[in-house]
Amino acid sequence: MRLGRRRLGIGRVALWAALALPALAIAGRWTLTPADYGFGHAIKQSGDWAAWLLLATLAVTPARLALGTRPFTRWLGIRRRDLGVASFAYAALHTAIYLADKAGIVAILAEARGVDLLTGWLALVLFAPLAITSNDRSVRALKRRWKGLHRLVYPAAVLVFVHWALTAFDPRTAYGHIAILAAIETVRIALQYRQRVT
Repeated sequence: MRLGRRRLGIGRVALWAALALPALAIAGRWTLTPADYGFGHAIKQSGDWAAWLLLATLAVTPARLALGTRPFTRWLGIRRRDLGVASFAYAALHTAIYLADKAGIVAILAEARGVDLLTGWLALVLFAPLAITSNDRSVRALKRRWKGLHRLVYPAAVLVFVHWALTAFDPRTAYGHIAILAAIETVRIALQYRQRVT
C-alpha cells in the first residue's frame, strides 16, 4: 500500500512538473524577448492553457464512461482535480498579467462593464471555490454538497468560452473550442443517460 501511494505521489509530482512547463515557457519568452512577446502574447497563451486544461478536465468523465475502468482512465479520475486546479492557476495567471498590463483600477473597472470581460470575471469567480475545495479534506467536509458545488464547472466553462469568443482577434478558434466543449458535454450526457437506462 505504501509503495502504491509513493508511486501515486511521484506520478503527481511528474504531472505538476509537466503542467508548469507552459508557464515557464511564457515567463522565459517574456523575459528573453520582451519586445516581441510582451503582455498581449502572455495574456493570450495563459488564457489558452486555462481553456485547454478545462477541456481536459471535463473530458475525464466521458472518457471513463466510454472506456470503463482501465489503468489510464483510473489515473485520469485520480488526477482530474489536479487538471482542474491547473486550469484555474492558468486563469489566475491570465488575470494577473491582464491586471499588470492595465496598471490602474479605473481602466480595469471601465473595461469590466463590457460583456466580453464580464464573462471572464464571472468565470473566475465561479472557478475560485472549485479550486479551493479540490482536495480530500473539502470532499470529506462538504460530503454530498461537494458534488453540487462542483457542478458549477459547467456554467463556468460556458462563460470561459464566451469570454474567449468575445475577446479574440479571430473568434474562429474560439468557436472551434466551443464545438469541442459541446461535443464533450453531449457525449457525457448521452453516456450517463445510457447508464441510467441500462
